[in-house]
Amino acid sequence: MKRTVPPFRADHVGSLLRPKVLQDARAKFAKGGISASDLKAIEDREIARVIKKQEDVGLQAVTDGEFRRSWWHLDFLWGLDGAEKHVMDTGIAFAAVTTRNEGVKVTGKLGMAGPHPMVEHFKFVAAHTTRTPKITIPAPSAIYGRPSRTPISNKAYPSMEAFWSDLGDAYKKAVRGFADAGCRYLQLDEVFIAMLCDPKYCQQMRDRGDDPVKLGRLYGELINTAMSDIPIDMNMTMHLCRGNYKSTFMGAGGYDAVQEILFNSINVHGYFMEYDSERAGGFEPLRLVPKGKQVVLGLVTTKTGKLENKDMLKRRIDEASKFIGLDQLCLSGQCGFASTEEGNTLTEDEQWAKLRLIVEVADEVWGR
Repeated sequence: MKRTVPPFRADHVGSLLRPKVLQDARAKFAKGGISASDLKAIEDREIARVIKKQEDVGLQAVTDGEFRRSWWHLDFLWGLDGAEKHVMDTGIAFAAVTTRNEGVKVTGKLGMAGPHPMVEHFKFVAAHTTRTPKITIPAPSAIYGRPSRTPISNKAYPSMEAFWSDLGDAYKKAVRGFADAGCRYLQLDEVFIAMLCDPKYCQQMRDRGDDPVKLGRLYGELINTAMSDIPIDMNMTMHLCRGNYKSTFMGAGGYDAVQEILFNSINVHGYFMEYDSERAGGFEPLRLVPKGKQVVLGLVTTKTGKLENKDMLKRRIDEASKFIGLDQLCLSGQCGFASTEEGNTLTEDEQWAKLRLIVEVADEVWGR
């Protein structure tokens, strides 16, 4: 049966490959070659174009492709009061590459005095589509969970308890700001609960003085705080990912390690779950998903351009339905296509073919 509320049977995580004209414009802007208004005009044009493309392939939810961002998380975090851009000594190590060395630092009390700047990003999408406009923002853990510890001002936060409290309150206000602007579909991108599935990452956390078990519970509580003031008709989902940068990844491990937190503690309406490779483990944890919540199976990889076989995808959906009802399942890509502006190693044509495939398979499994 087709769903009329998010997440939808055919859905997507949100980020899309940046077209060359946009990449060139951002590079020129960084060097002072064009003005901020010139860049915005190009962004507006390219976002309007990519919204139409999403509609044309049959998606019910559309995003701006994160075209106004450089990172899936940092641009949002830099918009919080008390947070600033930070240049690290080195980037974050992924399986086959190291990221750019940009990060975030906390220099003052975290807060959200007014609407987050990205509310305007949402409004633009809403004004340019008749489908459901969706905004994606990082989960609260994104400010703390990277293996390289976030610099936090001791003057602003002699106590970490106050830090967590202010972070949750800032997110609560930010999410409410999106809701007040008309947003009814908001996704929290949650990398660092998923990374707690990886024993090596958990050891990194211990080595720096953190308890992975306590962090998992804390991250879940922060998500609940973030969504504690939403309207009754607003749907919030969380996307779980083990890293996505230039088609490589940060971690591996099945969801078993965090299944209790995910499904028994966190109040989101649905879960976008990475399931495109053995790195994510099996479907068994899905048996714990409460009735009334949706799981969007990320069976279509966004890391390569090779198109999946329809029959294989249907078999995988059937396998998952042995642990959770078919009516609680949906289909999507395993992650975004461009969690950072560099994007993954596939072409735009391959990207759209994958999104079209997701729509076609969903129609055949659940009906149009």
